[in-house]
Amino acid sequence: MNMLAEASTKDISQAVNPKSFEESQKVAQQGGNVAKVALQELEARTDKKVVTGLNAKQVLQEKNKKQ
Repeated sequence: MNMLAEASTKDISQAVNPKSFEESQKVAQQGGNVAKVALQELEARTDKKVVTGLNAKQVLQEKNKKQ
């Protein structure tokens, strides 16, 4: 999700070209909102959480236990 928020913020910033800190802050909030909406939509369509508290090592350990 974080990468989507960063990419969205960058693209919005290039389109809007903010001139002040306040404008940049609004752009950052908009980029974060794009990522939030995308995350919620994906989770609603798949009926499962996308972001978990597990790290890659834990995911691999869980996968190996099942095999």
